[in-house]
Amino acid sequence: MNVLIVSIIVFLLNLPFGMWRSKTKKFSLQWFLSVHIPIPFVIALRFAFHLGFKWWTYPFLVGSFFLGQFAGKKIADYRIKKNKIKN
Repeated sequence: MNVLIVSIIVFLLNLPFGMWRSKTKKFSLQWFLSVHIPIPFVIALRFAFHLGFKWWTYPFLVGSFFLGQFAGKKIADYRIKKNKIKN
């Protein structure tokens, strides 16, 4: 159950960072920061929920990390497209 809760938190945490990443040049400093700033928070969540670094938790948390980044990018792209259509 803890893995599910942490996975959801990691997904939600990465949404704004994915939105930020979508507006930056690939491999720039801002892009690097938008990908790597959430990592210490994920590690803190692992300790807070007593998950540690068990091998079976990696697919869930890495998957939710990248899905959050991806979904954030899609949300940002949708917002940009929506604003262009209105104007």
